[in-house]
Amino acid sequence: MSEADLAFRLWSYLSAHPLAAITATLAAYLAGDAIWKAAGRIPLFNPVLIAIILLSGALTVSGVGYARYFEGAQFVHVMLGPATVALAVPLWRAMSMVRRAAAPIFGALLFGSVAATLSAVGFAWLFGASQTMLASVAAKSVTTPVAMALSDSLGGLPGLTAVLVILTGVVGATFGTFAMNAAGLKDMRARGFAMGLASHGIGTARALSVSQTAGAFASLAMALNALATAALVPLLWALIF
Repeated sequence: MSEADLAFRLWSYLSAHPLAAITATLAAYLAGDAIWKAAGRIPLFNPVLIAIILLSGALTVSGVGYARYFEGAQFVHVMLGPATVALAVPLWRAMSMVRRAAAPIFGALLFGSVAATLSAVGFAWLFGASQTMLASVAAKSVTTPVAMALSDSLGGLPGLTAVLVILTGVVGATFGTFAMNAAGLKDMRARGFAMGLASHGIGTARALSVSQTAGAFASLAMALNALATAALVPLLWALIF
C-alpha cells in the first residue's frame, strides 16, 4: 500500500468520526508552530494565524461545513476554560511585582478599556455601520465568552463579535511586538499588560512565549479588562445611544 493510499484511508476513517475535527485542529496548530519556529519565531508567522489559514483551506477543499467541523472540535472549545484558569499560575508567581505596580495598572486598564471600545465603535460609525454592527464591534477587545454575552445584551450579533475577537487577537499577537518595538517599550511588565489588554487570550499566549513576566501581566490584563469592559461598555452605550 502506497503512502497516498494510506493517507486517503486514514482521512476517510477520520472524516466519519468526531475525532477528525480534533485531529485536524491539533495538526494545523502543530504545523503552524513548526513554521513559526523555523521562521525564527517572527511574530508575523503567528502559529494561531497559520493554523486558521490551514484549517480554513482544509475545510474548503474537503467541503466540510463549519457546523459539522465544530461538532467534533467542541472538546478543544471546552478546554479553553481550564486553559484560561491555568493562566493564574504565572500571575500568582509574579504577584509581588503586580502589587508594586498597582497604580500604573489601574490607570492603563481604565484608559485601555475605554480607548479600545471608543476607537472600534468610532471607526465603525465613520464607515456608516448600523447600530447592530456597532454593538457587535463594541466588545471585540475582551475574551470570547464575555464579548459574546456583552454583544447580545447590547443588541449585537454574538457570532460576528466572536469573529472580531479572534481577528483582534491574531492581529495584536502578530503586529503588537512590532508596534511596541517601534515605540521603544522594553519593560516586560508593560509589554505583557498591553498585549493582554488589547489582544486577550491569543495575545496572552504570545506574551507567555516571550517571558513569564510578560505572560503574567498579560493574564492580569485579560482578566481585568473583561471585568472593566463588562462594566463600562453598557454605561458608555447608554450615554451615547
